[in-house]
Amino acid sequence: MVTAVTEADPPYEATRRDGVLCVRDQETEWLSSGWNGGRTTADCAYNVSVPEGWNRTDLEAYITDRLERARFAGESDPVGNQPAPVRAPVLLTGVDIEHARGARCGSVTAYATAGISNPAALPMEPTSEAGLEDVVSQPGETRTEGPESPGTVNLIVGTTRALAPGALTNALAVAAEAKATTLLAETGFPGTTTDAIVVGHDPRGRRAAFSGSATPVGAATRACIREALRASLRSRYGDSDASVPNTVTDAADGVSTDVEARVFRPPRESSTRDRTADTGS
Repeated sequence: MVTAVTEADPPYEATRRDGVLCVRDQETEWLSSGWNGGRTTADCAYNVSVPEGWNRTDLEAYITDRLERARFAGESDPVGNQPAPVRAPVLLTGVDIEHARGARCGSVTAYATAGISNPAALPMEPTSEAGLEDVVSQPGETRTEGPESPGTVNLIVGTTRALAPGALTNALAVAAEAKATTLLAETGFPGTTTDAIVVGHDPRGRRAAFSGSATPVGAATRACIREALRASLRSRYGDSDASVPNTVTDAADGVSTDVEARVFRPPRESSTRDRTADTGS
């Protein structure tokens, strides 16, 4: 069941407009695995829906135009009156923003959009004897290498706690684990070829040194992603003609990592004591 948020100015409040989801919270430090990713400080993060067959490569120009058309980007260069560079984290998806869903638990709020037309399977019994270069297409050779793919699972997660630098990085790992676990249960796939995550925290909030699964931040992150992601999947596939593919072969696009990696044991370096014993000293 989807409930409306009635709290005045809740943290990480979101707005949908013209195919763009804007998640706001002032002076948030974000960590993004998406376009122009890494760490940045901004008052918002975006999830932008792209049309079917989209194949633009001038991403900054395209994103700037979309944010302006949606009336989310009001800054201009003070001299040339040109659009300022996009500093906020931005994710791109082939899923209609109408299917975005959010969830809130404790200090954490999460938003998800989910499409599974380009699943990425990881079989536990790989069968390929080919080299990696033979089973994985090189960049530019397939639609699934870029954000133009028709699916994608995107997450924007924020906490009102002030996370230590390592805890912010770990929050992204916790979010990825929750995404994979939820998708495996709901679809049989751990993700798609173009998934991306943005996590944010409030440097002014109460400090949290850790964000692992057993911490309040980590547990809330897992719960929020599970609920938001399942709700987005229900919205996308529940009342439409589209369905989650049963296998990669059934999907419009997708990959299965069948190549087998070579396992090895790291060599042990002898200690000074061992070397002394070997020489009889």
